Amino acid sequence: MSIAEKNYAIAKEIYASHGIDTDAAIKEIDTIPIGVHAWQGDDVKGFENATAHALTGGCQVTGNHPGVARSADELRADLDCALKLIPGTVKVGLQGHEVDKMLPGVDRDAFTIENFSSWLDWAKEKKIGMDLAPAFYSHPKLDHGLSVSHPDPAIREFWINHGRACRRISEVFARELGVVSVCNQWFPDGFKDAPVDRQAFRERLRESLDTIFAEKVDNNLVRDAVEPKLFGIGVESCTVGSHDFYMAYSSKNDLLICLDSGHFHPTEVISDKISAIAANGGKMLLHVSRGVRWDSDHIVLLDDNLLNIASETVLALRRGAELHLMLDYFDGSVNRVAAWAIGSRALRKGLLIGALSAVPAVYDAEKELDFSARLLRQEAVRSLPWQAVWNYYCESKGCGDDFQIEAPLNAYEKTIIAARG
Repeated sequence: MSIAEKNYAIAKEIYASHGIDTDAAIKEIDTIPIGVHAWQGDDVKGFENATAHALTGGCQVTGNHPGVARSADELRADLDCALKLIPGTVKVGLQGHEVDKMLPGVDRDAFTIENFSSWLDWAKEKKIGMDLAPAFYSHPKLDHGLSVSHPDPAIREFWINHGRACRRISEVFARELGVVSVCNQWFPDGFKDAPVDRQAFRERLRESLDTIFAEKVDNNLVRDAVEPKLFGIGVESCTVGSHDFYMAYSSKNDLLICLDSGHFHPTEVISDKISAIAANGGKMLLHVSRGVRWDSDHIVLLDDNLLNIASETVLALRRGAELHLMLDYFDGSVNRVAAWAIGSRALRKGLLIGALSAVPAVYDAEKELDFSARLLRQEAVRSLPWQAVWNYYCESKGCGDDFQIEAPLNAYEKTIIAARG
């Protein structure tokens, strides 16, 4: 019996004395899909041409750690390394410019599954699902920071067709892989200084969205999402697709509302929003990142904010809410493969802690309106040996504990990443 197994046996007994079945908790969180975001590996540049378009529209990657993926093949190799270190059910999410190949005369508005064919083959081999988000940025057609809200109908049409193309590709991903594909629409449209007529731009955004979603795809295969933002770089005074806009639009059109943990005021947290939306039958996509003072997209760590998001996620899923998880950060200052492993494991760890924290005595105190006992018991639960359960879970999945993943990451960096220069 390994050390992890011995410690788990003790922890299991302790949790059982508080009414928690650790085996059931492990089984529950192991099957919750976590979307691993491919764009961490290529610094959100995509692979449309040899010289990638400059990042535009509020995207900013900091750092210049060696070895950024320069092709879809390199990106898949990096993901292969990371996925071996991430326990539980995973999907991989792509941005619309992370193509396998470009075809002569075909731009984003006419992409098909052929542009992503090797991704499909790779996902079949891995037996994982794929999500796809259109990339409405880093392209000459993003004019003055505007895409689908632009006054020029031709520019709007280009971006509308890109959104529609990605939905079709998502449908192929889902049908071929047997896993629902989430297609999330986020537009960077906005203004550095205050516009005179905000409503005109928002009406054009609404009309463009209506056109994108007018083309029917199989709702059992593709789940459409819309993503609000407070502001981005260069659009500090007005973001056309604000939270208020998308809350109304998603509710009216039965779409997923994407909640990004960096897209709100610094003191505003998405963990509180989960139950508010779920209680009204809303459907959610969570983009989990770590903002430091603003939407800075730091690597997810096991902090209080993540614990609250994970705990609310577990409770919402137990009550039948539709909720999808996707990581969304991009840090070019560190080993990008390590960034995937660290963040994905932190989110899975948070889900496990959330499942283990549902101690009946805490709920009993709240039902009895004994808030002193509730606070005392909530604090006591923090001392329960979740670490022993986590280490056992990782060992059972062949992923290694949090100390053991460093060696394979270092070996990959020395042998593969360093060779890229």
